[in-house]
Amino acid sequence: MLCIHLNTVHLSVVALQVSYIGHDCEDIPEYLGERYGLLTRRLDLSFNQLRSLAGLKAFTGLEELVVDNNLLGNDLQLPRLPTLHTLTLNKNQISFQELLEHLAKAAPSLQYLSLLGNEVCPNQLVSLDKDEDDYQRYRYFVLHKLPTLKFLDTRKVCKIEQQEAEARGAFMKVVKPKLSDTHFNILLLPLSGVFAKCHYVYYGKHSEGNRFIRNDQL
Repeated sequence: MLCIHLNTVHLSVVALQVSYIGHDCEDIPEYLGERYGLLTRRLDLSFNQLRSLAGLKAFTGLEELVVDNNLLGNDLQLPRLPTLHTLTLNKNQISFQELLEHLAKAAPSLQYLSLLGNEVCPNQLVSLDKDEDDYQRYRYFVLHKLPTLKFLDTRKVCKIEQQEAEARGAFMKVVKPKLSDTHFNILLLPLSGVFAKCHYVYYGKHSEGNRFIRNDQL
């Protein structure tokens, strides 16, 4: 292990892993990419104040990226990382599901994704009124957008989920009404079809905050 002390900054480099944790930085320091970008395979930037990941351009061979507990939002942009297979974005400020389309293009080899603690992931970590049905619909939609995933959040993707995501995942997007006095979400679902059963984790109380609409009512 190589440990480098730069003033009050402690940087830990282990083999091809770089950890830069808990420094309250809003951007990835340039020197990290300049010195270690080409060699790094795993990068941990947890517990900072990151609002941008533009500095990842230097990490061309990155395979694992951990950016938990930061301030990353819906404007998150990744450079193209063709070898990235693991991405954890837990406890950020992501609420926009269209970000998944960007991830599909930027990280075509992605197999593990975790979004726990973000508004986009409807479970008890972000809202007590979400239940297991809300979470399962979210999984179907994510897997539809990112069919290469083998793990989502803390659970392995099962074969039934893959089949349901392929067949109906596109209809699982949650659309939030713009009216300020509205407290429910509108969920797009197919007109017919029975969902296959698949074991999943229970995440909270039963939610009455969704109503179902048909395609001809849109």
